[in-house]
Amino acid sequence: MTSVFVAGSRKIGRLNDQIRRRLNNLIVQNYRILVGDANGVDRAVQAFLRDHAYRDVVVYCSGKVCRNNVGDWTSFNVQVDTNLKGREFYAHKDKKMAEDADYGLMIWDGKSSGTICNVLELLKRNKKSLVYFSPDHSFIPISTLNEVEQLIRKCSPEDIAEISKKIKLKTQLSQVATSAQGALEI
Repeated sequence: MTSVFVAGSRKIGRLNDQIRRRLNNLIVQNYRILVGDANGVDRAVQAFLRDHAYRDVVVYCSGKVCRNNVGDWTSFNVQVDTNLKGREFYAHKDKKMAEDADYGLMIWDGKSSGTICNVLELLKRNKKSLVYFSPDHSFIPISTLNEVEQLIRKCSPEDIAEISKKIKLKTQLSQVATSAQGALEI
């Protein structure tokens, strides 16, 4: 069964018609949807799926308790060191979703370090994603390092600097390049 990792920025709390159509396509195709438990896109996607009575959903949570599971779906609790806080704590569930998914659908405001990190985690595993870039209301397919670099260049220098500070962007891009090179070696 095909699984799609759906995630996005916490500052995006509403889904527009373009995004709802894409989610509806996932439902029609009977894809398993892997979604996190954060506010913002995660919660909005959960509400959409609940409103469409879609059941093939797994909510991933870091630690023992989900923050949001509005459809009372199966949850997958990723065990995390309780001494970790913030981004470090929640990144574990995101990495597990990238590992478990076949593809990603990311809804990005061009500012969220977590969302672009998810795109990079998928690329490290040689998996594609479709990114809805909310500043210009476009869908951008990402399957190569070059494509993600082009996407990042669409962001303001200030936003790139902030993302870089939070997730060590150059290191992340280097890891994607290394994993892509490793995939070519037979």
